[in-house]
Amino acid sequence: MFKDIANVRQRLGQQQYIASEEIGTVVYLAHSLCKPILAEGPAGVGKTELAKAWAMATGMPLIRLQCYEGLDESKALYEWEYAKQMLYTQLLRDTLRNVLGDVTTLAEAAGRLAQEEDVFFSENFLLPRPLLTALTSDEPVVLLIDEIDRADVEFEAFLLEVLSDFQVSVPELGTIQARHQPMVLLTSNNTRELSEALKRRCLYLHVDYPTQNAELEIVRLKVPDLKPELAEQAVAVVNQLRNMDLRKMPSISETLDWARALVTLNADSIDEKTLTNTLTVLLKYEADVQKARRMMGGDDGGRYGRYNR
Repeated sequence: MFKDIANVRQRLGQQQYIASEEIGTVVYLAHSLCKPILAEGPAGVGKTELAKAWAMATGMPLIRLQCYEGLDESKALYEWEYAKQMLYTQLLRDTLRNVLGDVTTLAEAAGRLAQEEDVFFSENFLLPRPLLTALTSDEPVVLLIDEIDRADVEFEAFLLEVLSDFQVSVPELGTIQARHQPMVLLTSNNTRELSEALKRRCLYLHVDYPTQNAELEIVRLKVPDLKPELAEQAVAVVNQLRNMDLRKMPSISETLDWARALVTLNADSIDEKTLTNTLTVLLKYEADVQKARRMMGGDDGGRYGRYNR
């Protein structure tokens, strides 16, 4: 358990995650109230990294469920190992003959086999997926349900039992309750609106792009080999790009990729040539790249001078 909000921010910081006071508060409350967190915001602002840092800061294993369109409970919760069941059936053929030795009708045979079906529908043949793994773990875990907005509405509804009661229903086995309540973080990139029922079960956290000073601190922490003045220039360029009308604004992860690229290229400053050659590290659409080159460089390239001081 965390002692207080300051302790949360300190321990996350030890894992190289710079947490705002709001993030520290929500994580502290999630631990204290045993509530899941729903973290929404643009892609690449550190929502997934928060789960990783949370797990490392508490010494808990991290279990990740990556959501996608068409995800169902057989991929998220469990599935039966039918091949293993068939193998055991072959190996136990003689035993089955003994069980059915005096049977004279098909109905009687079916009834007698039904009495033995618990042998084949038991945990021995259950293949746990991330959700069931988190609930049946022998130690507390951090469960990351990543990009829940990409999953279908039906799967979102299926999660409600897990998020409210920390249990799941397996028809063949009954209700399975969590041995230790996991710390749950759901992330969303706002590609669709989530249901009120899901939000009601979670503490809400909006993670946005950091301020320029905060992002500079992140760059210095994550890419210590980048020259301090070059780090300031890089963060300034990224912030200018975010003020443009782009299809996809550069995220923190792309800022860090660019910073590492500048180190790799042994750049001394961000001049016109360096920016032109590396802009695609930050921007992922050609229309955005062309727009940024026009707006940041102009016809005479005069604006590049502000980053080459």
